[in-house]
Amino acid sequence: MRYAYAITGALLLGGTAIAVTTSSNVGAQVAQNEGLTAAAPAGAPASLADMVEKLQPAVVNISTKQRVQVQNPFAGTPFGDLFGQGQGGQPQTRQAQSLGSGFIISADGYIVTNNHVVSAGAEGASVDSITVTLTNKKEYPAKLVGRDAATDLAVLKIESPTPLPFVKFGDSTKSRVGDWVVAIGNPFALSGTVTAGIISALHRGTGGSYDKFIQTDASINQGNSGGPMFDMRGNVIGINSQILSPSGGNVGIGFAIPSEQAAPIVDTLRKGQAIKRGYLGVQISPLGEDLADSLGLAKNSGEFIQGVEPGKGAEKAGIKAGDVIVSVAGQEVTVDQNLSSIVANQAIGARVPIVLIRNGQRMTVNAVVGERPSEDELNNFAQQQGDEDFSQQPQNPGKATEQSLGISAIPLTPGIIRQLGVAADTRGIVITAVDGSTDAGAKGLRRGDVIISANNRPVASQAELDAQVKAVSAQGRNAVLLQVLRRGQAAIFLPVRLRDK
Repeated sequence: MRYAYAITGALLLGGTAIAVTTSSNVGAQVAQNEGLTAAAPAGAPASLADMVEKLQPAVVNISTKQRVQVQNPFAGTPFGDLFGQGQGGQPQTRQAQSLGSGFIISADGYIVTNNHVVSAGAEGASVDSITVTLTNKKEYPAKLVGRDAATDLAVLKIESPTPLPFVKFGDSTKSRVGDWVVAIGNPFALSGTVTAGIISALHRGTGGSYDKFIQTDASINQGNSGGPMFDMRGNVIGINSQILSPSGGNVGIGFAIPSEQAAPIVDTLRKGQAIKRGYLGVQISPLGEDLADSLGLAKNSGEFIQGVEPGKGAEKAGIKAGDVIVSVAGQEVTVDQNLSSIVANQAIGARVPIVLIRNGQRMTVNAVVGERPSEDELNNFAQQQGDEDFSQQPQNPGKATEQSLGISAIPLTPGIIRQLGVAADTRGIVITAVDGSTDAGAKGLRRGDVIISANNRPVASQAELDAQVKAVSAQGRNAVLLQVLRRGQAAIFLPVRLRDK
């Protein structure tokens, strides 16, 4: 249910008459707003009305009807049948609706929206029907032509006896921070709502592998999802997709999928084809401050390889865990242009040069780009790599307080290896204590973790670990890169800052 609240206030003046004596030239006085016309910002029209009037008919409301399995909260109690409305208090099927926006891209009824607008909103839910409503209130049943969950895009099709109004994509690569934009959509089911603002940022990431959002301060709210973002020429340069808000409402930070990314995907989906992306088979981490410091590299100057999938392009090219990839096919790996997005856009089967840094040395390898597996296959690989949780704090620091990292460790022995349950051929040192006040403690290293290497060099004793720490300190770096193994999980690289002196 949606609620609209209105507050009406009245300011009442009365009870006292005030006499004012004016000068003889009172007739020359004029109101402050007499004849005033606001000047339009440079590059913007004095009014958006003419443009909006032409664009609005191509923007549509999209609604879905869904079936949702709801667990009976009284199941297993004497009230199960009474309140469960079913035999034995079994889960019940309820109907639900979702609302969003979209826009027509062809006269024959192809429509673009967000994938999440036409997807089931909860686990166990299914979408029964999709309805598209035009600004003239005509409703059409819609067919889902194709979807791409990775970029949150979907294409629908409606059938109309007459040609439909439509809009076309523009070129978002020409957009600049500060450009004026207009969003049209159906926030909170208020159809045909128009908002305007500027582009606040470009290539903005929110955590996804392929994020390259346009950020705007034009009001974007729930229900705007899937609607178009227009430039001042009326071209679609973005698809409104997300908001950042502590309250769930607009706070001036909205995100749109840029047309440069959306247009080719929409074209492929429209043809009924599946989206195929390039794949190397690596697990990556951002090159943040601690990780960069431990490697002696500049922050965000590439991406760190945590793991390599057997048999895929990266392994065949000789890429190893611990490498830092700085460019692919001549494109620099940056925060705005991450490794995943660069590789995804490479042709499958293409042989591309990859520049990487290994042990401080810059080198180039050539890799054949494969096809990105299904999400299920990727999840299996991620589970094999381990979903490491270093949140548990260590206890009994003991001698660890005396060490430069706050870590005390002893060499592995066959007996310790059996006790830890790690592979018999594991080489390294096992942590016996961690000082919880250090960065090692804060990052959750604990008793029983095995340190395999420091600064990409094998360690077999506490002395060897301390030697690597001294080497790092002598180079003016404040962090050491440890490769850590925990029972039941794959080894990962973890940067640990040195104790403050």
